[in-house]
Amino acid sequence: MWPAVLLGSLCCYLLKLAGMLIPQRVLDSARVQRLAALAPVALLTALIAMQTFSTGRHLGLDGRAGGLCAAAVLILLRAPFLLVVAGAVATSALLHLA
Repeated sequence: MWPAVLLGSLCCYLLKLAGMLIPQRVLDSARVQRLAALAPVALLTALIAMQTFSTGRHLGLDGRAGGLCAAAVLILLRAPFLLVVAGAVATSALLHLA
């Protein structure tokens, strides 16, 4: 276990060091700026999709997908954040009960 932790730490350090060694002209390019702006959104979307539609190694639909749809509708209606979360939870719970 410790070798894996140490190896992971070393890889993170080297990745951070590599980021510091990139020339400023590369970081200022329009392509890199667009990628830096879009990467967090894409990663968060992938995380939400995996947590919503997968169970273990299988894909499927259950109450979580309904909760996500309810949250999307509430967001489109510009509901407050707590109402979006409460609506998603309530919808998921009701679909799991059904």
